[in-house]
Amino acid sequence: MKLSVVICTKNEERNILRCLNSIKKIADEIIILDSFSDDQTPQICKSFANVKFHQTQWLGFSKTKNKANELASGDYILSLDADEVLSEEIQDEILLLKPELKGIYRINRLTHYCGQWIRHSGWFPDLHERLFPKNQAGWSEHLVHEKLEFNTNLPVQNLKGVVYHYSIASQDEHLKKIQSYSSLAAQQLASRQRRFLPVAMIINPIFRFFRHFIIKRGFLDGIAGFKISLFSAYAVFLKYKKAWLLKQKTK
Repeated sequence: MKLSVVICTKNEERNILRCLNSIKKIADEIIILDSFSDDQTPQICKSFANVKFHQTQWLGFSKTKNKANELASGDYILSLDADEVLSEEIQDEILLLKPELKGIYRINRLTHYCGQWIRHSGWFPDLHERLFPKNQAGWSEHLVHEKLEFNTNLPVQNLKGVVYHYSIASQDEHLKKIQSYSSLAAQQLASRQRRFLPVAMIINPIFRFFRHFIIKRGFLDGIAGFKISLFSAYAVFLKYKKAWLLKQKTK
């Protein structure tokens, strides 16, 4: 069974080498679809023998990932982000499964946040469908938080190992991501014609903080858990605020 690992990149010189080293022994080919990085990302990628490097304008998360999938020649695709690294356990697991892959497989991500591994706070376990047959699955047309769509008759199972997710290195980086993602989420939310956005702008962030810090035991992650819970609440506030402002413009 031929396995293509597919990665979309944009200025990922900080992360991409770790990612590529972790997939060398499992990938029959590595498809990189780069959105014209202006750092060392292209040079790092091209230094690997089985990398097929392509470039395109950024089309949004779902469309770019689907375009990258079309470039793959494997029977199965493992879709990764540049800041993700396969553990040795999950590499060995995939190697054992490769001859007889069946259905959809989920990975479980363990996130590295500002120098600390996060094992609570709603961030772990963190399951995502990422290993799938090329011709039977694709990414949903969402502006943000794209999901894999596939025939419900396909069996779904979890891989046992973890994928290390080197997500956010600093508080400033976290705030920049919140600004970017909340704008996309706001467009998505406003398009649904939801009502009472000003009320949700107040209530939902409070619940989000409580959920992450108390229900999901973010307090066990210490100061990092508190920051994650607080920033998650702030992200929800921004999403509803921006959605409400968008709706005002359309009146």
